[in-house]
Amino acid sequence: MEMSQHHHPDSLLNVMNADRRRKPYSNPSSSTHSSKASLIMAFISCLAWLYVAGRLWQDAGNRALLSNLLQKSSRNLPRVVTVEDKLMDLGCKEIGRKIVEAEMDLTLAKSQGYLRHNSSSSDRRLLAVIGAYTGFGSRLNRKRFRASWMPRGDDLKKLEESGVVLRFVIGRSPNRGDSLDRNIDNENLKTKDFLILDSHEEAGEELPKKVKFFFSAAVERWNADFYVKVDDDINIDINGLIEILKSHHDRHGAYLGCMKSGAVVNEEGKPWYEPDWWKFGDDKSYFRHAAGSIIILSNSLAHYVNVNSASLKSYAHDDISVGSWIMGLDASYVDDDRLCCSSSRQEKVCSRA
Repeated sequence: MEMSQHHHPDSLLNVMNADRRRKPYSNPSSSTHSSKASLIMAFISCLAWLYVAGRLWQDAGNRALLSNLLQKSSRNLPRVVTVEDKLMDLGCKEIGRKIVEAEMDLTLAKSQGYLRHNSSSSDRRLLAVIGAYTGFGSRLNRKRFRASWMPRGDDLKKLEESGVVLRFVIGRSPNRGDSLDRNIDNENLKTKDFLILDSHEEAGEELPKKVKFFFSAAVERWNADFYVKVDDDINIDINGLIEILKSHHDRHGAYLGCMKSGAVVNEEGKPWYEPDWWKFGDDKSYFRHAAGSIIILSNSLAHYVNVNSASLKSYAHDDISVGSWIMGLDASYVDDDRLCCSSSRQEKVCSRA
C-alpha cells in the first residue's frame, strides 16, 4: 500500500515534458482591439497637430495685422516737439519773412531806379538794345552771324554810337567757372559783343526764364526806347528793324512782334508741350502774343518786367511767358508782319538762318 502512493520517477518526467510541449492559449479578439486603438490614437494625434499648426498660423497672421495697425496709428500720433525743433521752425519762418521783405525792398529800389547799372559810357537815351540768343555750342553760328548781318569791331561801335546796342546773350554754365564759362569769357575779350547773364543758368530746362533775365539785365545796363529779343536761328536786317522801331518811337507801352495765337499742347512728350495747359481754359487756346523769334518791348514794359521779375510766372515757352506778363497791362499791341520770320513777304526784316 505504501508503494502505491509513490510515483515512479520516469512517469513524472514524461508528464513534465508533455506540459512543455503544450501550446499556450491566444485570443484573436484581443489583437484586433489593439490595432484599432493604435489607429484611433494616430488619428487623434493628427488632429492635434493640425489644430496646433492652425493656431500658430492664425497667431502669426494676427501678429502681422497688429503690427501694421500699430505702425499706422503711430504715424497719426503727435510727434513730441523739442525745444530745438521749435527754434528751428521759428528760424525758418524768420528767414522766410526776411526773404519776402528783401524781395519787396528790391522791387521798390528797382522801381525808383536805384539799381540801374552804371557801366554804360553815356546816360543818353538809345533807340534799342538787341539781344541775340546764343549757347555754349553755337560758336559756329556766332561766326556766321558776325560774317553776315551782325557788325564787328569798329562797325559795332559805330552802330552803338548811332543808338543801337547789339549783343549775343548767354547765361552761365551749371558748373560755374568751368571750361564753358572760360571759353565765352575769352571770346568776349576778343569780340566784346556778349551780354553775359550771371544770374541765369544756361541749360535747356532754364531756357523759358532766360527772356526775363535778358530784359532785366538790359534795362539795368542801358537806357533805351526798345529792348529786342532775337532767337539764335534768325537773320536780321538791322536797317529794316531800325526803321520799324523809329516809326513807333513815340508809342507808349508798345509790344511789337508777329502776333499769333494757337492751340495749347496738353499731351506730354509732344513738341511744344505746356505743363500748365489747364490754365488756358476749356478751349485750350493761347492768348494773342508775339512769336518768340522776335519780341520787342518798349522802355516802360521792359522796366515792368525788371521790377517784378521775382514774381512773374514763366511758362514752358518764353513768348507765352512774355505775353502773359503784358496781357494784364495797358499795352499797345503792334502786329507787324515784317517781323514774321517765316512769312514769304519780301519786306520782312528777319528770316530763318
